[in-house]
Amino acid sequence: MKDFIIPDRDFGTPAAKSKQMVTLTIDGFDITVPEGTSIMRAAAEIGISVPKLCATDSIDAFGSCRLCLVEIEGRNGTPASCTTPVAPGIKVHTQNARLKQLRRGVMELYISDHPLDCLTCSANGDCELQDMAGAVGLRDVRYEAPQGTEMATHFKAKDTSGIANPHYIPRDDSNPYFSYDPQKCIVCSRCVRACEEVQGSFALTIEGRGFDSRVSFGAKTDTALSSDCVSCGACVQACPTATLQEKSIIEIGTPERSVITTCAYCGVGCSFKAEMRGDELVRMVPYKHGKANRGHSCVKGRFAYGYASHKDRILNPMIRDSINDPWQEVSWDEAMDFTAKRMKGIIEQHGRHSVGVITSSRCTNEEAYLVQKLTRAVFMNNNTDTCARVCHSPTGYGLGQTLGTSAGTQDFDSVEETDVVIVIGANPVSGHPVFASRLKKRLRKGAKLIVIDPRRTEMVESPHIKAEHHLALTPGTNVAIVTALAHVIVTEGLFDAQFIQDRCDWDEFQDYAEFVSQPQNSPESVALLTGVPAAEVRAAARLYAKGGNGSIYYGLGVTEHSQGSTTVIGIANLAMMTGNVGRPGVGVNPLRGQNNVQGSCDMGSFPHELPGYRHVKGEGVRDIFEKAWGVKIDEEPGLRIPNMLDAAVEGTFKGLYCQGEDILQSDPDTKHVAAGLAAMDCVIVHDLFLNETANYAHVFLPGSTFLEKDGTFTNAERRINMVRKVMAPRNGYADWEITQMLANAMGAKWSYTHPTQIMDEIAMTTPSFAGVSYEKIETMGSIQWPCNEKAPEGTPLMHVDGFVRGKGKFINTEYVATDEKTGPRFPLLLTTGRILSQYNVGAQTRRTGNVAWHSEDLLEIHPHDAEVRGVKEGDFVRLASRSGDTTLRATITDKVNPGVVYTTFHHPDTQANVITTDFSDWATNCPEYKVTAVQVSPSNGPSEWQEEYNAQAAMSRRIAAAE
Repeated sequence: MKDFIIPDRDFGTPAAKSKQMVTLTIDGFDITVPEGTSIMRAAAEIGISVPKLCATDSIDAFGSCRLCLVEIEGRNGTPASCTTPVAPGIKVHTQNARLKQLRRGVMELYISDHPLDCLTCSANGDCELQDMAGAVGLRDVRYEAPQGTEMATHFKAKDTSGIANPHYIPRDDSNPYFSYDPQKCIVCSRCVRACEEVQGSFALTIEGRGFDSRVSFGAKTDTALSSDCVSCGACVQACPTATLQEKSIIEIGTPERSVITTCAYCGVGCSFKAEMRGDELVRMVPYKHGKANRGHSCVKGRFAYGYASHKDRILNPMIRDSINDPWQEVSWDEAMDFTAKRMKGIIEQHGRHSVGVITSSRCTNEEAYLVQKLTRAVFMNNNTDTCARVCHSPTGYGLGQTLGTSAGTQDFDSVEETDVVIVIGANPVSGHPVFASRLKKRLRKGAKLIVIDPRRTEMVESPHIKAEHHLALTPGTNVAIVTALAHVIVTEGLFDAQFIQDRCDWDEFQDYAEFVSQPQNSPESVALLTGVPAAEVRAAARLYAKGGNGSIYYGLGVTEHSQGSTTVIGIANLAMMTGNVGRPGVGVNPLRGQNNVQGSCDMGSFPHELPGYRHVKGEGVRDIFEKAWGVKIDEEPGLRIPNMLDAAVEGTFKGLYCQGEDILQSDPDTKHVAAGLAAMDCVIVHDLFLNETANYAHVFLPGSTFLEKDGTFTNAERRINMVRKVMAPRNGYADWEITQMLANAMGAKWSYTHPTQIMDEIAMTTPSFAGVSYEKIETMGSIQWPCNEKAPEGTPLMHVDGFVRGKGKFINTEYVATDEKTGPRFPLLLTTGRILSQYNVGAQTRRTGNVAWHSEDLLEIHPHDAEVRGVKEGDFVRLASRSGDTTLRATITDKVNPGVVYTTFHHPDTQANVITTDFSDWATNCPEYKVTAVQVSPSNGPSEWQEEYNAQAAMSRRIAAAE
């Protein structure tokens, strides 16, 4: 596919949202624009470029550089066009002799305070200061930098040691991804404003006066790395000079072409320009027309792409007879022959139900579709599952039961119209940072926030935002809290009766209202259980019910519980009873963890559902696929991941094809996972690196990165985005081609030549994708399903005129305590989560500069619990549960309540999931990661299990030397 580029012009100031239109004249041309539009933007709309330095359309106008001066007939002076709004009938002049002279004088002052090393500057050819000097015709500088200033000493006595010349400020290279050179700063404040307005971190400021003004990362002792900067890259993108510059530009040079693609990290689904020099990726720049990210990014998507060329990456297929043998590198043909013989032998000996697949939530829709097709059309069973089993499967069940479809109701733009936000069991600042920036921006404009989380996350309080209520509940009591909120809304008459009568089953609501009104569901009754004061619960319920547009965003802290599905149902109940569904600014919004976890579910990766969430029991549904595939579809649901592992231990499940998923590190009860994998006769791992699951594999098929393939991802808002090939696959094949090779080696006759053919098959067989095609996505930029005859351009908001299931369904949410209990041996509760700089099991981010922020998993423990146990900051501690134990370092913090500890799961050295139990959600088997009874005690080093595991891993990863 050829490079995909839409004109990415900078209009200088943001677009106005007014529906009132204003007509004016600019340089003799009439133009009509929305009221509130700046003169600069209006001029740009008709192709007239007004010189600028401090203005860019991602941030509000500032008016400091004075380069964009214009004249308006009948008005005195020369106002800045960036801060001057249009007015009806005015006549603007952007070019005349007077303006040229003024602009040249302004530019001359800028250049007098700037190093003139353009030929060797890394921004040469990509520098707005350079461009504007040419635009205003500046050819000579009459001024010298004032004596005694930093610039004067820079030119006359530059000493990079900073010792002989106390005024010289050296370049700050502390950040692994970008440098800060204060000598090149023109104090336009674009970086400061981007940090405030776009990211919301407020990490940058301007210090000093006059010629000594410069950007500062906070305290004088702060560097770019040690400051509050989160390395989102907004400041780098906004900088018009080489003051803030990607190190990749410094090392490689400026890019010469770009390709629009989609980030392969979290479920936000940010669009990026992959900027290339030849076949080398120079940088990833957030694409301003991306509808999910609107030109913003986070440290992972913006900078952490280096894993694609990391030395650990496996590029050749490998096989071995036993997991105790070293790996043997072979050709693709040999690998496919070996794999097909093994899998055929298992099926012949143990039957067709003895093998299965796990699809990847990091691969494309098309690739997930082919993997589930492999098991259904080639292996002839429904043994297919995906990582959603261990994260958002309760979302599918809960929202499917109540609303009729297992997906979020809103697009991300909807947050701009919300008035009250409940964030429950999620920390978007860490897990979904680009969405978090948009949410924080709305909160700074006056929206109210309720956080329901055991930890005091960054959402509770950070620069310029603070939650109205933080319900710091005891882990495992989500259902009790949500039902208590409903109790207040019902008993105080705060529900929307008209909405319920029009859109829901009124009789079911009456039953539900009677249930939640019972005294045992009151905030006072559950206070001892949840640890949340009743007054806080009541205040939060009133705020949500009466505060205007109410939206709920939730994450794995909701779903990864034994009552995960019940909590999702309770959340849907809250939205329906208050009428907060079906319009902008409201809704129920699951924050999906991986880039294509929504898509992998859409594509039929669950063992009981064919693509489009249609049950395999449906004869009419099976008939569609039987005609398309030319095979008979098994009508019995297959095995879930936990069932596969149980069956493997029992000896009835023998072969697994695992694409892009590391179940040994990501799934609960690591010892049980290891036992299941070890019991299989053929484990095929299809991935980028020799991950933890590959320790038990017999075949390793090297995968391709998102930079090396075409396809689509579907994000958390059901948005289908294009993934475009930026470079040739280093392993030789895209992942969909490898799956096709395996299917054909098993006897299939697949003949796809491009992923667009796979999408055409998806559209032909799946109603919610019926109108989706690559051509339409190319034209529209992206599409949100359902996209069909009823919604030919997609569906940004779900359930607008009615629920997908017809009437919204209220379901009682009885609280049932988890079987995991604290006691004398294990008195603390462990809960787990993610951190901003790392992603999932860390296979990608641990192989980038992101380790500068998080090089190991840490255990957060409250000062009281630490003191009782004699634990000090940084000590090694033993973390033990009924399932196992591990060791890691402790960090002491009051972000967690007494009795609660918290850790991340990004590093295999820790293997936090050796601690977690096999308890799971009652409806979906989603593991209960968030509640594990543990004990913490001082330790001298790695546990016995860690030492054994590391030894086994080292043995398993041996690769035989090529003959």
